[in-house]
Amino acid sequence: MQIPFNKPYLTGKEITYIQEAAAIGKLSGDGVFTKRCERFFEEKYGFKKSMLTSSCTDALEMAAILINIQEGDEVIMPSFTFVSTANAFIMRGAKIVFADSSAEHPNIDATKIANLITRNTKAIVVVHYAGVACDMDNIIALANNHNLFVIEDAAQAIDAYYKGKPLGSIGHLAAFSFHETKNIIAGEGGMLVINDEKFIERAEIIREKGTNRNKFYRGEIDKYNWVDIGSSFLPSEITAAFLWAQIEAIDDIQQKRISLWNTYYEALLAYADFFQLPVIHEYASNNAHAFYLVCQQAEDRNQLIDFFRSKNILAVFHYQSLHKSPYFLDKHDGRILQEADRYSQCLLRLPLFYELSTEEITHTIIPTITTFVEQYAY
Repeated sequence: MQIPFNKPYLTGKEITYIQEAAAIGKLSGDGVFTKRCERFFEEKYGFKKSMLTSSCTDALEMAAILINIQEGDEVIMPSFTFVSTANAFIMRGAKIVFADSSAEHPNIDATKIANLITRNTKAIVVVHYAGVACDMDNIIALANNHNLFVIEDAAQAIDAYYKGKPLGSIGHLAAFSFHETKNIIAGEGGMLVINDEKFIERAEIIREKGTNRNKFYRGEIDKYNWVDIGSSFLPSEITAAFLWAQIEAIDDIQQKRISLWNTYYEALLAYADFFQLPVIHEYASNNAHAFYLVCQQAEDRNQLIDFFRSKNILAVFHYQSLHKSPYFLDKHDGRILQEADRYSQCLLRLPLFYELSTEEITHTIIPTITTFVEQYAY
């Protein structure tokens, strides 16, 4: 029987809440369950305003509109990230300036950002890879010195912290994902977090296709109109109802994932000479979004993936450096981003999901790695 890389976890209440939403009779979004989810995130993590979206991509696109990205504005972000991080700003006309990752972690190297800032730079987008915080104090200080916006791509970072501050609460704006591969899920789904109050009113308009319909619903105006650009970023109540079941179980889900992550880490410490293991900086918490190994070379990674597959275990690589992608290759300024390329070529993610058992890790996955190290790679 195959051990998958990921398996969506259902708490058992998802269908119940979807039926409840149907019984209420409002399914188009921004109803009881949407408000319940948004209130939870605001109260638990101190976000000034949470807005559910149809995806994290939507949330990032809203962020790009909110900071008024124009043709020629420059946005600094890591090359080792998902394409949505860049697409959201390119669609508004931005010039993307990719930064390298650090040698010890796939996150953006905060020490490499300053030299990339020009008079056209408008924002820094950080990606908290695997739910582990970037070096936010230095990044925020740099942004403040140059009057730049900071946007947190926190797609993988629910229930993760930087020096005790929830990720997503530090930048001007943040985006989360509830895709089926994340810690808590809605199938698809995302959330825009607004920490600068000046963006709240316009964000409501952008999410409602550029109309001031929310003001109409609140009785603040007698009819609503098209007042700005926008799109259909609001998810349905079905999505929100599903997500609410996950939110109710977040502490249990996190506890289980962290336990599995720790099982991996403790078992693989013996192979620290062969693989680069995940690093959790002292300023960061671990939300156990992913457990990964960084092999010494691409050939090792590829052989290990094949070896896992021969044992009915699905382990996968991750992002390909965006600065070398077919779309962006002729737009890149030619800088060598050594660490981003290394993670693209050598990083391997191991199975990690709620229903994965400790025994599957200790009796199947770890022994497979042991056999590979002893017989194939080294």
